[in-house]
Amino acid sequence: MDLRKLKTLIDLVSESNVTELEITEAEGKVRIVKGGAAPVYGQAPVALAPTLVAAPQAVQTTIEPATASNAATAAGAAITAPMVGTFYRSPNPSADPFAEVGMQVKEGQTVCIIEAMKILNEIEADRSGTIKQILVDNGQAVEYGQPLFIIE
Repeated sequence: MDLRKLKTLIDLVSESNVTELEITEAEGKVRIVKGGAAPVYGQAPVALAPTLVAAPQAVQTTIEPATASNAATAAGAAITAPMVGTFYRSPNPSADPFAEVGMQVKEGQTVCIIEAMKILNEIEADRSGTIKQILVDNGQAVEYGQPLFIIE
């Protein structure tokens, strides 16, 4: 994992409600813990939040990135995250969600917001159809290409 990606992940964790993030890739495992959490693998925590602890993997694994093709079901296709960030279903906590299961959406209609680097990005449906499933919880961190909704 390159240093720019690590820095971006650290910044996203420190600016969000996420307290812990663990990512496993072919190169190894990275765990980012915000604040005064217990040290991992016997290493002392760093005074700055978030704490980054990396450990080599004993067995290499192949991880396929989340794509619309492997998340799509026979009855629908996925709307995927175009960026890394924090997923929000509504424009503010007291507002109604942009999309609900069973709701008809049109191509170009806003279905959620992804906050990245303190910028709120409206995510639009790339096709018209009915929302069959919402795959992400409100406030959850999402990865690039991660399926968010199944639409039919």
